[in-house]
Amino acid sequence: MSNHFKYLIRFFLQACILLLFMASCQSSSNQQAASSPEETKEESDHDEANHEEGVTTLTAEQMKSVGIELGYVEQKQLGGNLKVNGLLTVPNTNKANATSLFSGVIQTLKVELGDQVRKGQVIASIVNPDFIQLQEEYITINSRLALAEQEQSRQQELYDGNVGARKNLQAATTELNALRARKSSLSRQIQMMGINPSSISNANLQSTILVKSPINGVISQVFAKIGSYVDVSSAIIEIVENTALHLDLQVFEKDMPYIHIGQKIDFVITNNPSKTYAAELYNIGASFDGNNKTIAVHCRIIGDKSGLIDGMNVTGLLHQGTQSADAVPDDAIVNADGKYYVFLVQAGEEHVHEETEAPDHAHADEKGMRFERIEIQKGASEMGYTAITPVKEMPKAAQIVVKSAFFVNAKMSTVGHEHAH
Repeated sequence: MSNHFKYLIRFFLQACILLLFMASCQSSSNQQAASSPEETKEESDHDEANHEEGVTTLTAEQMKSVGIELGYVEQKQLGGNLKVNGLLTVPNTNKANATSLFSGVIQTLKVELGDQVRKGQVIASIVNPDFIQLQEEYITINSRLALAEQEQSRQQELYDGNVGARKNLQAATTELNALRARKSSLSRQIQMMGINPSSISNANLQSTILVKSPINGVISQVFAKIGSYVDVSSAIIEIVENTALHLDLQVFEKDMPYIHIGQKIDFVITNNPSKTYAAELYNIGASFDGNNKTIAVHCRIIGDKSGLIDGMNVTGLLHQGTQSADAVPDDAIVNADGKYYVFLVQAGEEHVHEETEAPDHAHADEKGMRFERIEIQKGASEMGYTAITPVKEMPKAAQIVVKSAFFVNAKMSTVGHEHAH
């Protein structure tokens, strides 16, 4: 879906909500008109007394119906930043395929896509009658080995007593060494199957072997299913250790002078830019991509990694310098009559705080919450935030409308129009 189409849908939804909001306000006015003359006069006098230019009041129900959210002016690094595209990746040393060293049929599969597994955890079992044959041969070799040791010992005694031929001793010794080599080979193969050779007997031959995870991580792909045949070259699952997830960004040649080790980066998932993540540049590649003339820079993700998956496309901002500015979300700013505004929460007596102490939250009482429209000058806009400079001084740590400010402005315009009449 194109950005233009998304914008049209968003505009249409905002218009629908605005019409419903204005209809609600009109309904409230009609109800007031239907009340007794005394009540109407008292409410009218109250509204006239409390109406101020650039101030409006919304009830908690009205705020909830249009999705108004409150927040604060934040410090953001905006302006002069380098915008780049990239990819979330996990090094090959932190990826692994779980495979079987022996062919067979998948009997059980104990994990699913997205499961967290630990090193050594059983993920599947494989069955094959050939496994029994190896164990049978091992038991047979043990029996033959005991006889070969006795024969070699007997031939040694005969030879030492000058009553046995040297070639008989050599043959017995060769047979004994061959059986020992075969036992060692079978023992190693059985150990690789996950079976303890010393536990093998005619009563407990096993036809099933277990496949275990080679690393800690998350199941990123499942290649097999129950009943499917796998051999030594077939991967059953892929495991990714997401703790090693990092960011690979592609920087154009002309922008290389503006990057350096230790540079701070903000980035978002390209297809879902609602959450911002942080990273730090730790390595600059040594060669250019000949097709698009870019160089890869590698960044370490800082803090929260929830929602990040190997292979996701991202958009990042490499910060130039450490200058920061007062900024608000783009939805906090409205345009009215060619000027830009934000809406400041006017705290009542019960919401008075020390100037240096930020209120945790504000509540609309039965009379509603009052909002004051403050004119601002816009600065740089990046990653969903815009730098602002208030035309008049704003209180420190003041709450503002950070979402759906458009509807607060609409209510203010409606009230102003009513008072004009």
